Amino acid sequence: MSMSFYVPAEQQMKDKADFARKNIARGKALAAMLYADGILICAENTSSTLRKVSEIYDRIAFAGAGKYNEYDRLRIAGVRHADLKGYAYSREDVDAQGLANAYAQMLGDVFTHEVKPMEVEILVAEVGESSSANRLFHILYDGTVVDESGWTVLGGEGDAIGERLRQGYQPDLSLADALKAAVAALSGGDRQIVPAELEVAVLSRDNGRRAFRRLTDGEIGELLGVAADAPADADATAADSGPDTPPPDAADAADDAGEVTPTEGEAEGGDTTDGA
Repeated sequence: MSMSFYVPAEQQMKDKADFARKNIARGKALAAMLYADGILICAENTSSTLRKVSEIYDRIAFAGAGKYNEYDRLRIAGVRHADLKGYAYSREDVDAQGLANAYAQMLGDVFTHEVKPMEVEILVAEVGESSSANRLFHILYDGTVVDESGWTVLGGEGDAIGERLRQGYQPDLSLADALKAAVAALSGGDRQIVPAELEVAVLSRDNGRRAFRRLTDGEIGELLGVAADAPADADATAADSGPDTPPPDAADAADDAGEVTPTEGEAEGGDTTDGA
């Protein structure tokens, strides 16, 4: 008869936490912050179909970092929870705090009872009638709920990005200034993130009952003061116009021969760790 090895509960919890933190940090980061008219959520996301930021209910948004298929399951569960509560009671009874508590119970149960924890951090944001009524709930992989004030960061190099965002944050920023501060924090100042690589949404109290709105690449570029299709950096521009560029006749010959150049999305493939 074989005997199973005994592992102390403290060691099991530590191993699970280390596993979850390591894999969440591999994903692309996401930043959320309050601005004058509501809440801005900005994520680095090169996918045009997989979303890190979504609407949950009238004035509530959801965002996730980590493993895409896991936080998307949580998003769907949150939509169902909000719809059922709003139908059974009233739309005003659906709030971010109740939703955050439900998520905390789900993540806590998985972390405690399952072998593998969920490799996610999620954000539940709610815009209020005034700035003081805005809510940012950051829920960790083990079900811990953090009621954030002003701003928060999920995934990636959270500590470094959070410190840069703290330095750039001020109460009642305009939408353009808030977006610039969020992008500067995500980029770290050593690279340029173009609008096509960003997913940006706002919860604005000026939008009426449905406060959630997703910004287009053109709107993002206008707020940042750059062209929506600007190159990622100056080196890329120089490379495109440098002497290594094939002459027109060579390019035409390639087209005549029926050669097809893969698109950027086909060349990169999917990002299953973060999904976006």
